Amino acid sequence: MVVDVLHPNRANVSKDELRSKLSELYKVSKDQVQVFGFRTQYGGGKSTGFGLIYESVESFKKFEPHYRLVRVGMATKIEKASRQQRKQRKNRAKEHRGTAKTKGGKSKKDK
Repeated sequence: MVVDVLHPNRANVSKDELRSKLSELYKVSKDQVQVFGFRTQYGGGKSTGFGLIYESVESFKKFEPHYRLVRVGMATKIEKASRQQRKQRKNRAKEHRGTAKTKGGKSKKDK
């Protein structure tokens, strides 16, 4: 659903606050409500975004994307090397075709 929030004299409203307010209005647990995509109107005082209310916490976990589960604390973030480091590692491994692929190796001058 589209959620319009009026908040005069405030910069914006926290998503946590919105989740608890929506859970009160619709008589569901706060863990079944997800809000995202809020944009404050020019001049302030009003924000518009999206809200989703699930039938159960299980369906919440099943259908919500992982990054949004991480935001509300229902999942842990997968730690991995930065994109640039992964690409550099891939390209270094390509230099050693047919040999054991290690992190580095001899440069072309040394061969």
